[in-house]
Amino acid sequence: MRTNIVIDDKLMADVMGMGGFKTKREAVEEGLRMVKRRMVYDGLRALRGKLQWIGDDEAAWAKYREEQIAKVQAQAAGLPFEGEIDPIFLDPSFRLHVQPAPTVQEPAASYAPAVGKAP
Repeated sequence: MRTNIVIDDKLMADVMGMGGFKTKREAVEEGLRMVKRRMVYDGLRALRGKLQWIGDDEAAWAKYREEQIAKVQAQAAGLPFEGEIDPIFLDPSFRLHVQPAPTVQEPAASYAPAVGKAP
């Protein structure tokens, strides 16, 4: 977006010198990025003391991975699913690590004791 603004010349010169910026545009854009980062940081700080740690991080990530893989498989099969898919799970390099869903139903193993056989 093209915008004309009046900026203090001394302030701009100081910032460009300290930051090593080649253009005024670089300096202004970096300043805007810093403001944006600060607002996100302040939002995170506002959550201090309001979140609780469950403590079982690996189980939560395993559940999340299972849900995301199920969504990817549903999408590939043209089935409906709820929510969005995390882009990392759509990356072809990630799919190499995912076991494909079986296309043919395999018979269930029987755990009943065999009749007429000695242990």
